[in-house]
Amino acid sequence: MAEVVPLSRGDLRLTYRIPSALQPLLPGTLVIVPLQRRREKAVVVKLTDVCDFPQNKLLNISGLLSEGSVLPPDLLKLATWMAGYYMAPFRTVVEAMVPAPVREGKGQMRETMIEAIRPVEKETLEALNKAARRQGELLQFLLQQTKAQPRSLVLKRMNMSASVAEGLVEKGLAKCHSESRVRESYQDGLDAEAVTASGPPALTEEQEAAFTRLEEVRKEGGFACWLLHGVTGSGKTEVYLRLMEKTLEEGGQVLFLVPEIALAPQTVARVRSRLVSTGANVVVWHSNLSAGQRADAFREVAEGRANVVVGARSAVFAPFPDLRLVLVDEEHEPAYKQEETPRYHGRDVAIMRAFDRKVMCLLGSATPALETLYNVRAEKFGVVKLTKRVDDRQMPLLHVVDLRRARAAGKGGGLFSPLLRDKMIDRLEKGEQTILFLNRRGYSTTALCPSCGHVVECPHCSVGLTLHRTDNRMRCHLCGYEKEAPTYCPSCRSPDFKWKGSGTQKVEAAVQALLPKARVVRLDADSARKRNHFRSVLQNFRKGKIDVLVGTQMIAKGLDFPNVTLVGLIDADLSLHQEDFRAAERTFQLIVQVSGRSGRGDRAGEVVVQTLTPHAPPIQFARRQDFDGFLDEELSLREEFRYPPYRHLIRQVLQGRNEEKIWFVAEKWAEEAEKTLGADVEIRGPAPTPIEKVADEYRVQLWYFTSAVSSTGQRLARMAQKFELPDGVKMMFDVDAVGLR
Repeated sequence: MAEVVPLSRGDLRLTYRIPSALQPLLPGTLVIVPLQRRREKAVVVKLTDVCDFPQNKLLNISGLLSEGSVLPPDLLKLATWMAGYYMAPFRTVVEAMVPAPVREGKGQMRETMIEAIRPVEKETLEALNKAARRQGELLQFLLQQTKAQPRSLVLKRMNMSASVAEGLVEKGLAKCHSESRVRESYQDGLDAEAVTASGPPALTEEQEAAFTRLEEVRKEGGFACWLLHGVTGSGKTEVYLRLMEKTLEEGGQVLFLVPEIALAPQTVARVRSRLVSTGANVVVWHSNLSAGQRADAFREVAEGRANVVVGARSAVFAPFPDLRLVLVDEEHEPAYKQEETPRYHGRDVAIMRAFDRKVMCLLGSATPALETLYNVRAEKFGVVKLTKRVDDRQMPLLHVVDLRRARAAGKGGGLFSPLLRDKMIDRLEKGEQTILFLNRRGYSTTALCPSCGHVVECPHCSVGLTLHRTDNRMRCHLCGYEKEAPTYCPSCRSPDFKWKGSGTQKVEAAVQALLPKARVVRLDADSARKRNHFRSVLQNFRKGKIDVLVGTQMIAKGLDFPNVTLVGLIDADLSLHQEDFRAAERTFQLIVQVSGRSGRGDRAGEVVVQTLTPHAPPIQFARRQDFDGFLDEELSLREEFRYPPYRHLIRQVLQGRNEEKIWFVAEKWAEEAEKTLGADVEIRGPAPTPIEKVADEYRVQLWYFTSAVSSTGQRLARMAQKFELPDGVKMMFDVDAVGLR
């Protein structure tokens, strides 16, 4: 008998008989089962000899969707853990793990190949050229090839119809066959010389010591989680590569996670160029893959044809037969947290995979998450440090500019302080490059009428609309609503309309006004919608065709351009004053990470941080590169309020279109939760979310602080099963929540 979970029924577990024609059947196999007069897709989770229901009354499994198991034992075990820990339906975890074409039983894409049947006598070729000239041209081309070619590609290049190939096959001069085709999943988009050296670079003393220690841990075998804490430009990637090469030499497979493939092109290109040259098959796995490309990658890994997977969050589910090393770069990045069900954290799931496979997991960052540093201090994780940049390059000199003083002196009325303005002019004259960072897109963020105080807001969300000057439209960055930018106040009709706040479009315009001869390019979510724009901008920036690069978080990490000697943070307070207990941590990380883009070549770098709160602790600690000082202060504050990492946070959000109904349900739930959970779980709320309304739905939240996250989650899940939600009310839980807006 087999215990299965239907993929359309959440966590429902049912038992079926296994007909002899389908035996042996492995756990993790996708099957078809009869359920309430329908045929449903399901995954086998367990084989069993025990059933409370009479066996002769059990229904048979109808058929197979997959040949063999698509979820190996370790992934099946991981899926069960994730469903429980993250309070997610089991089917949603399976859907996250297994690409849709594989779940639907679709085979790999196949390509029709064509080749000449040799030998061909000269007289036969001459006769063919006279009787059917196009067939003769095709045959001549095929005779020049050393192997079969894709028929569609050949016909397209030679501008021929399919009938030409068919005629050649009918004459017995060519033959066709079908081959599996793996779709290309990634193009580096960077010059080969930019990422490929003549050989591995020599390690610094710190790199050598770090690699030696980590290699010792890896070779010892068994689970171990270590942190590679290295300042920006210290050569963490080279340490990763050495460990990967050692693992591949032993025949093992490697998982290498990066926060976002699109934002780490040089890292991905470097890994591919280095490892492919050794004969490794490197699969790149990212969110922009088509369903078919992801299915191809899944099969390549499962069949052992891929040695290395480099990918973003979802690559953590790659079905490795022989995983021996797990690497998580920039482990602090919020991008590792999935914001839809199942709301897993890629870093934490990676650690669980390594734990289950009894291999080493290495986390790397210049600004590790406080949870990770807390585990290091508690000696749950090991740590090695890289405190110096490679080639003895100096860390950039960081200037903190007090915008209040600049404005009071009448020198800082624009976007740029006098210091930043002068340094931008200086860099342009020297032929050096500048990066300007502002984590807010658009032109202006607020449309305000000084006469009546009216602010133009989104009619569907509780946020103001942002002006985009490229097409003179106002947009909501939450729900996508947009309208033509008004020329007068919609409320009092006053023409004296003011645009407040700044986005990357305004910064771009200000740079062009200040430096009319400079080549300025903006890189944000708006500009990156153009196909290949991100890739071409990075190519041109590396080649020196761009003088000033303006952008959002897209340019804050993963970029290594030696000619960048100046970085400017236009408004360092944006992340500092958010309604989030991690605001100080994220501000510190952001300043350090963005600053790290400067001075990575032979010339010293500088950073200008513009702020209205220059004495804020995260800004001062970042200025001094004082990691330990920031850690001590922030952990003491977290401990005082018992925030993570001292306790786990489970966030619950109730939402719907009727505001009164949402609040009524939230208060009723809170009463039940207090009775069920008791005094060992602290409940805060119900309270409005920082953004109270999104896409016409009101949102109310509750926070649960607990030291026993699994048992608390199980009790909340049982409550949710019994609690009757009225129509129009939705509820979600986020375990170890990262995004709190």
